Amino acid sequence: MNLSERLRELRKEQKETQHQVALGVGITEHQYQRFESGKQKPGFDNFCALADHFGVSLDYLAGRTDER
Repeated sequence: MNLSERLRELRKEQKETQHQVALGVGITEHQYQRFESGKQKPGFDNFCALADHFGVSLDYLAGRTDER
């Protein structure tokens, strides 16, 4: 599973909208949509913020492991 698929999966598990995730992470909704669609990859700070927001490791978010 790649990053964009993982983001979508985690967001739906938490029953959040893209707007809610973007607010929680401190980015624009459009920017988050680009991450989730795979059109853009987050920089390190946003990558860390997304992992923190969803309560998972960076490796899990990146699809390198299935252990959260």
